Amino acid sequence: MGEIEFGKKLTRVETGIPGLVVFDLPVHGDSRGWFKENWQREKMTALGLPDFGPVQNNVSFNDAVGTTRGIHAEPWDKWVSVATGRIFGAWVDLREGPTFGAVFTTEIDASKAIFVPRGVGNSYQTLEPDTAYTYLVNDHWSADASYSFLNLADETAAISWPIPLSEVEISAKDLVHPRLADVTPIGARKTLVVGAGGQLGRALRDELGDLPHIEWTTRAEFDLGDPEAATSRRWRDYDTIINAGAYTAVDLAETRDGRRDAWTANAAGPAALARIAGEYGLTLVHVSSDYVFDGSADRAYREDDAVCPLGVYGQSKAAGDLAVGTVPRHYVLRTSWVIGEGKNFVRTMASLAERGIDPKVVDDQRGRLTFATEIARAIAHLLATGAPYGTYNITGAGEPRTWAELAADIFALVGADRSRVSGVSTGEYFAGAEGPVAPRPLNSVLDLVKIEGTGFVPRDAGEQLEEYLRS
Repeated sequence: MGEIEFGKKLTRVETGIPGLVVFDLPVHGDSRGWFKENWQREKMTALGLPDFGPVQNNVSFNDAVGTTRGIHAEPWDKWVSVATGRIFGAWVDLREGPTFGAVFTTEIDASKAIFVPRGVGNSYQTLEPDTAYTYLVNDHWSADASYSFLNLADETAAISWPIPLSEVEISAKDLVHPRLADVTPIGARKTLVVGAGGQLGRALRDELGDLPHIEWTTRAEFDLGDPEAATSRRWRDYDTIINAGAYTAVDLAETRDGRRDAWTANAAGPAALARIAGEYGLTLVHVSSDYVFDGSADRAYREDDAVCPLGVYGQSKAAGDLAVGTVPRHYVLRTSWVIGEGKNFVRTMASLAERGIDPKVVDDQRGRLTFATEIARAIAHLLATGAPYGTYNITGAGEPRTWAELAADIFALVGADRSRVSGVSTGEYFAGAEGPVAPRPLNSVLDLVKIEGTGFVPRDAGEQLEEYLRS
């Protein structure tokens, strides 16, 4: 019988399989027996254990030495520990990627536990009679769940079982599982992109590619207004939601119908996604706007500045930000003056220049252009690097410009005389407008220090403008 080591310090021990982590557990014992904190969320997450949100606790009891469970990879994460006795554990990475087929083995008694991420096959062989091990999982068991299996005797994995397989109790089903060469690797958890048909959605597709784990949806495939959206998918199979959709008609948002549509898309929609992400532990990515500020600051806006929107569009975006901010794993990307595919300011100015029309353009609003490709690149960076969750500003880099200065730049880039552009104030520009006009922030400059601190280098907006006009 193995002796439990008392008095260990709670320690995280890495393995050769990404995400598979062993923890040494403090066990306190005397002549009466022993006690341990088998799972302690605050202490263990502080050491890097994922806050995986267990919802079910299972116990496996084995009365005979040598009982060996097959190598099963399940569609959930699990925290495995021993209540009594001792086990030999073998883990094989069955996920897609460079570590597919990697093996880790160790013995576990009451003073050890292991976190097993989804897609890592796990098997246990009892080394003492009356052994019981317990495991927390973050999804409820289902007969419809998709598993992957590996043969216990696979020659490639070459697991050195303490008790030879010829001498142990194994179920008939476990004896016929496939060899590693015949196992289909388990793909990554899914990413849902909402609003895939918009300019940001198209830029994200160019950035991320058509990977099999990314689900691209328009309103026809995923309607945030559907009361059954929260149950429309098996959300435990997802890891990330990227909300690339929004209502952006800032002037129409001041009308009765526009106000309703803006609040539905920009506030109620993100709130629905936030509820899903919060319940299932997903990462939620959401794109916001400079319109959450009133533009009165005499410096660039930082992420921690208080929001103070002027109009309905800005108010609805600010409300969406607040909802998304309640999700533990969230990224809110604030941006300004977005340019993507389709009709936009840059294409309009280039067309005027080519047609010989001399425009009057607003010269009292300052900011930076942000190309949709830059937002997509920032989203991919934050997700790939695991940057700290929170709010980040993202625009093109370089000196801020007014709309009139940008129009003159565009004229020059297409070979026209920049002096053909004349500047007017925002009030003068909209003086004769029919219908409601949304108030605009005069200062839309966003500070980029925080996102630069993650290793992301925003591209110069002027250079991107030249490339865009050449495309």
